[in-house]
Amino acid sequence: MQDTQDMAAEAEFEEGEEPSFSDPEDFEDDIDDEELLGDVLRERPQEADGIDSVVVVDNVPQVGPERLEKLKNVIHKIFSKFGKITNEFYPEDEGKTKGYIFLEYTSPNQALEAVKNADGYKLDKQHTFRVNVFTDFDNDEWEAPEKQPFKDFGNLRHWLEDPDCRDQYSVIYEAGERTGIFSNDAKEAITVEERARWTETYVRWSPKGTYLATFHQRGIALWGGEKFKQIQRFSHQGVQLIDFSPCERYMVTFSPLMDTKDDPQAIIIWDVLTGQKKRGFHCESSAHWPIFKWSHDGKFFARMTQDTLSIYETPSMGLLDKKSLKISGIKDFSWSPGDNIIAFWVPEDKDIPARVTLMQLPSRQEIRVRNLFNVVDCKLHWQKQGDYLCVKVDRTPKGTQGVVTNFEIFRMREKQVPVDVVEMKESIIAFAWEPNGSKFAVLHGESPRINASFYHVKNNGKIELIKMFDKQQANSIFWSPQGQFLVLAGLRSMNGALAFVDTSDCTMMNIAEHYMASDVEWDPTGRYVVTSVSWWSHKVDNAFWLWTFQGRLLQKNNKDRFCQLLWRPRPATLLSQEQIKLIKKDLKKYSKIFEQKDRLSQSKASKELVDKRRTMMEEYRKYRESAMQMYQEQRPLRLELRGGVDTDELDSNVDDWEEETIEFFINEEIIQLGDLE
Repeated sequence: MQDTQDMAAEAEFEEGEEPSFSDPEDFEDDIDDEELLGDVLRERPQEADGIDSVVVVDNVPQVGPERLEKLKNVIHKIFSKFGKITNEFYPEDEGKTKGYIFLEYTSPNQALEAVKNADGYKLDKQHTFRVNVFTDFDNDEWEAPEKQPFKDFGNLRHWLEDPDCRDQYSVIYEAGERTGIFSNDAKEAITVEERARWTETYVRWSPKGTYLATFHQRGIALWGGEKFKQIQRFSHQGVQLIDFSPCERYMVTFSPLMDTKDDPQAIIIWDVLTGQKKRGFHCESSAHWPIFKWSHDGKFFARMTQDTLSIYETPSMGLLDKKSLKISGIKDFSWSPGDNIIAFWVPEDKDIPARVTLMQLPSRQEIRVRNLFNVVDCKLHWQKQGDYLCVKVDRTPKGTQGVVTNFEIFRMREKQVPVDVVEMKESIIAFAWEPNGSKFAVLHGESPRINASFYHVKNNGKIELIKMFDKQQANSIFWSPQGQFLVLAGLRSMNGALAFVDTSDCTMMNIAEHYMASDVEWDPTGRYVVTSVSWWSHKVDNAFWLWTFQGRLLQKNNKDRFCQLLWRPRPATLLSQEQIKLIKKDLKKYSKIFEQKDRLSQSKASKELVDKRRTMMEEYRKYRESAMQMYQEQRPLRLELRGGVDTDELDSNVDDWEEETIEFFINEEIIQLGDLE
């Protein structure tokens, strides 16, 4: 009926005339918003709805119209992994994109996922994305950040300026309750800093000695400067292990408590200078710590998982070339200490032999591949300078039952990296390269017939056996950081037997013993070596002993429940090889100055001893006077307690006594004598 009326009303208008829908002037609207838009108002829409699904991507390449379509395809491929993109906007200026874009997702959760996964994504060498949710930006006017006060931590390398070139070391004792920093001195250690409960477990020095890291339940603290002020804190609940990059720019921490599926925090890489978290990683087991191994310059770090070697680069912390290396069966890998070269080995697989591969980075070029047969196991040993790589190969040759060990020596500095082989039929106990040289030492055999052999890698491609000592009580090899000298030690089960060797002529300088020794630590200069019995491994005789490199005992330091001693590392010298050669050439001139200084030091030590004794005597005299004064002040109280009798005077004035003799009649006896006629 109503429809019929409407049609009739419309027919009243002339053809071609627009009807008027305006309200009369006296019309009053009596329909409220609740009745008209009730369902919409119930949802209470806010002005910002939809904005939290938008992300802003910065550091996007600036391109013209000819490359814009290609850029959009790349961006869409990367960001569509996190959700459906409903809208995208590329601002332009003068015919080019501005370097930032806006992407809108169907939901805020997808936007957050894009921020979490794409922030820090490295598109190429010049472009690393920074991704934020649009709502993170404040619409108010920008304000300059407040200037923060400068924190002066002092000279972080002050210990290197010691005129007597004393090295420092940290000591944990009293079962971890106390930690001290000491300057090494041949006479007596000098206390630099000592604190109670400085760490909850143990401490670590950074690779160049700049920072001391202490462990706490809530994270890691770094200390440094002359007074060891706190420099940085890193919050990682339940942290158990740490590692530094060789350049000291980054620190890696591990905690088994914090890991979640969506937010990896088992392993965190931190920026040491800013204290900021760079990236988090999952970790199922820390059995083979460190999980990440660093290149010598800190530019790359790598991690091995099943059939995969993942190499990351700094500072983006992203995968090198955005992909991992697929290496079927990879067992172990190691960085060269001197070059960006990585070595890894793969076991045999059916008819395919085992192989050791040397790979150059970042090009990923394989510079040497060595095939190996009948392999049981391999161990990679780099010489400290990266001049040589020794691959210890345990093999079972066909037709034999025993295990034969080959040392495959790679000459890294020569063309095509030639390889020399040393075969040993005895079981290997220990292997170690000379840090600054071309010699290596091997412990082989079975107890009690353990042999120590010393080899020299010559320039002509031959490996020469220099010397072999038989019947050694040793299970560990400790080279001096400067090379030439080493200590053969029989730790723990071998009761601390020590042999000090000069490998220049293979002279046994001294044979000694530190009963039940658990650790051996060389100082950075190679002048001193410390042997110790840690409370962590043995509950009695806890102490550390200081020796010269020749094996002369200088000190026995007994610390209550001594746990750990660590020498403070030194950074690499700033002197060139030519300057070092010049110093060695004029060594006789310097030695006279050193001898004179040693003599002054001796006389100074004697003077210090006399002054110390005088000070002790003066302290005793002052204490005696104070005790006598107290004695006199308490005299009235003693008389009152003793009924007025001054018992203190009973035995006094002995010199004024008079001696009196008293005789007592005891008995009389008469004896008859015969006639005297």
